[in-house]
Amino acid sequence: MEQVLRKLTLEFFGKGRHKISPEEFFNLDAGVLLDVRAEEEVATLAFRLEHHRNIEVLNIPLDQLPARLGEVPRGKAVALFCSAGVRAAIGYAYLLEQGYPEARILEGGYAPVVDALKPGKLLKVLESRE
Repeated sequence: MEQVLRKLTLEFFGKGRHKISPEEFFNLDAGVLLDVRAEEEVATLAFRLEHHRNIEVLNIPLDQLPARLGEVPRGKAVALFCSAGVRAAIGYAYLLEQGYPEARILEGGYAPVVDALKPGKLLKVLESRE
């Protein structure tokens, strides 16, 4: 963990290397949305993203992440999501420490994600398949 922390400099954070916007993430060729919220939260509001074929959704609560790390694919962009960003930031540091340099924190919690999935933006996703 010390090696990871030494890389988290002002330059690193100042250039935004730790985060990705929902719109930027949903436009990647391939990615994994790693939802680290509790199972109860996901049962209440889940992101399936069935029309975003480029995005795989994994729901692994933060407290289960060490035991289920093998489920997180390597070599793909991984965007960690939670309601306020705290659990995503903890999971992000953990993934970096475990050798996932392509991990990022999905910016903003619910509001930016929902905004990126509004009807006009979803229509563009659907039309891009035609």
